[in-house]
Amino acid sequence: MTDLIRRHRAVTPAWLAVYYDEPIELTHGEGRHVWDAEGRRYLDFFGGILTTMTAHALPEVTKAVAEQAGRIIHTSTLYLSTPMVELAEQIAELSGIPDAKVFFTTSGTEANDAALLLATSYRRSNQVLAMRNSYHGRSFSTIGITGNSSWSPSSLSPLQTLYVHGGVRTRGPFAHLSDAEFTAACTADLEDLLTQVGGPVAALIAEPIQGVGGFTSGPDGLFAAFKRVLDRHGILWISDEVQTGWGRTGDHFWGWQAHAEAGPPDVLTFAKGIGNGLSMGGVVARAEVMDCLDANSISTFGGSPITTAGALANLRHLLDHDLQGNARAMGALLTERLRAAGLPIVQEVRGRGLMIGVELVDPAGEPSAAAAAAVLEQAKQLGLLIGKGGARGNVLRIAPPMTLTEPEAVEGADLLIEALDRAWQQLTAAGAGR
Repeated sequence: MTDLIRRHRAVTPAWLAVYYDEPIELTHGEGRHVWDAEGRRYLDFFGGILTTMTAHALPEVTKAVAEQAGRIIHTSTLYLSTPMVELAEQIAELSGIPDAKVFFTTSGTEANDAALLLATSYRRSNQVLAMRNSYHGRSFSTIGITGNSSWSPSSLSPLQTLYVHGGVRTRGPFAHLSDAEFTAACTADLEDLLTQVGGPVAALIAEPIQGVGGFTSGPDGLFAAFKRVLDRHGILWISDEVQTGWGRTGDHFWGWQAHAEAGPPDVLTFAKGIGNGLSMGGVVARAEVMDCLDANSISTFGGSPITTAGALANLRHLLDHDLQGNARAMGALLTERLRAAGLPIVQEVRGRGLMIGVELVDPAGEPSAAAAAAVLEQAKQLGLLIGKGGARGNVLRIAPPMTLTEPEAVEGADLLIEALDRAWQQLTAAGAGR
């Protein structure tokens, strides 16, 4: 155990997860690569949990942050801020929500927390619909709407949460149905659920593609079908775009746009990638919803000059260089190569754009968290950083920065295939030795 690991464990909570049998400290990065304290270089295919959206040390962001830091770092929302207003104007326009207003926070957890406050205040109800297998943050309120037991340490909540089918296409009572039948069955289940609820329901909060849940999703159009039901009951739709926003899925700028035939959500939350590593999140909502609070509120750090200046530079770079189109092309390349490898350890390769999930099984064909852990270790040894998740801990999460080049995509795919093959050999050898 290195001295830093020992010190880390002495002063941080036991539940604070750290990757790898021998954890690494990342000291600097450039483009799609990072270096650890020992000088080893890695191709980064996880981006600090989908947060380094464009690139490490992106010059435009570094310049904007440095220039802003040289003027003033902090003011709070009690004062006007040009970069905050400019970023809010651009996000409101991009959101697709009519008459939109924006409130900035410091994280996705806080953004979802604020969205829940708005919805429950607007509807005068603490009843919330959420998706099974979902994850929305680690605060007291967001844990209460997280449908994934691995990330929900407490049953206590200020909210009454009702969980809906549809977040996982390949598992559950409707998995055997066609896409159209699956959507119809989930919608009928939602209708039935609402007949059994006493009093109004505030909102449905849902990730268009579930992040921590293993990059799972229902068919396109599912949330449009849900929204038609919600609209009849006056229930708000909150689209959690913390991981799916800003064009990462390639096909759409926002994840909700795969379900756009019923119109935009009432509320949209964002975070992670927009700051490219800066602590940034926020809520977009119809003005009627955003303005519903009848008590004073401010944000000490949300929308700070330095984070909004950096985020604005990051967003402009993304739009100017069509990184959504690049995510679509590079994601298709990665997905095709991984599927074509035909590895026995891989049960499914799924996702959209540069948001790819690889579901793993053991030699008996069962979901295997041990397989995912083994691949993570092998990939690290080969110089590739990836993530993992899923309800059973058996899904690799692949989400490189959206400036990924074709040679890097090919290199990363080859390294991952090698890591998968090595892990399979390790698992089969362990099984043979029993």
